[in-house]
Amino acid sequence: MLSLAERWLSLRNKLIASPRFQKFAAATPGVRTIARNKARGVFDLLSGFIYSQVLLACVRLDLFRLLEKTPLTLDAIAARTDLPLDPARRLLDAAVSLDLMCRLSDGRYGLGMNGAAILANPGIEAMVEHNAILYRDLTDPVDFLRNPERETALSRYWAYAQAGDPAQLTDEAVRDYSALMSASQPLVAGEILDAYPFQGHKRLLDVGGGEGRFVCSVGARYPNLELMMFDLPAVAARAEQRIAEHGLTGRAKAFGGNFFKDELPKSADIVTLVRILHDHDDEKAQLLLDNIRRALPHNGCLLIAEPLAETPGAERMGDAYFSFYLMAMRSGRPRSRETITAMLHRSGFGHVRPIRTRVPLQTSLLVAQT
Repeated sequence: MLSLAERWLSLRNKLIASPRFQKFAAATPGVRTIARNKARGVFDLLSGFIYSQVLLACVRLDLFRLLEKTPLTLDAIAARTDLPLDPARRLLDAAVSLDLMCRLSDGRYGLGMNGAAILANPGIEAMVEHNAILYRDLTDPVDFLRNPERETALSRYWAYAQAGDPAQLTDEAVRDYSALMSASQPLVAGEILDAYPFQGHKRLLDVGGGEGRFVCSVGARYPNLELMMFDLPAVAARAEQRIAEHGLTGRAKAFGGNFFKDELPKSADIVTLVRILHDHDDEKAQLLLDNIRRALPHNGCLLIAEPLAETPGAERMGDAYFSFYLMAMRSGRPRSRETITAMLHRSGFGHVRPIRTRVPLQTSLLVAQT
């Protein structure tokens, strides 16, 4: 026998699928607004790939910087981007519809609000370009889903995901993905630093710290905090260069190794995992948490920062985008707050609490105490 919820769901879906109801909804004040919004949402699902390609074209043609200082005419933009006039018009009008551009009363094109936001965050442009790799892997989504063990372009890009011994990777193998993570780090770092106060800590260890962008950001905000980071040897070597460039050589040190099995430095009272845990399957993620727990003293804490599954208002980021992205990467999955909390308890952590961030779409925070 169907439950009340199942009966309601069946009735609702049957009603919505009815052409007669759709016609009624489109013509009835009040209901009409809801119907139009739902129709727009369905069309956006259908057209999402086109939107992403319009954005990619704008990034590759450097249109946001071209229009940064002053609006330009269609002819001027077409000439500077080496595009025929009609394709240039189509691209710009598409960009206007997506609020990437705006059209002035005199016909010139300028930056739209979305374009200005992207211009202010170079990491977004880096991810737009990077997503071209993901789209190639998803060309046939059914084949992609039926063959989860097949090698993908994204798994080759993230070399550590399939490496037998990641600690043996060369600088060439880690260079591109390390640079991408570094470029996209400032947005996340700013969210973390504005949400969590580090002044109560003496020494921080950033595990999976990449090229050291987060450590340097923390160091600039908290001049009395000692800093360490741990990543693969080739990545740690790149971090040492950034640490030196930021004048933090005396306060910060990068350690190289395999964070699943090598002993982590034990002098930190706070460990950070910034967009690391969701990159790894459950077994490895649990090993990592176990290793961090062994490295922390009594009353130490672990700060986890990453997009979480089932986050209210940001479900598409965790449950759609990152779910498929990590599947294409062939390593990891997005996890809910409850799932990560259970993993932390299994590793011996005690109290786990969420920290509110301004933009959960970018990152959510969990703090676990030893």
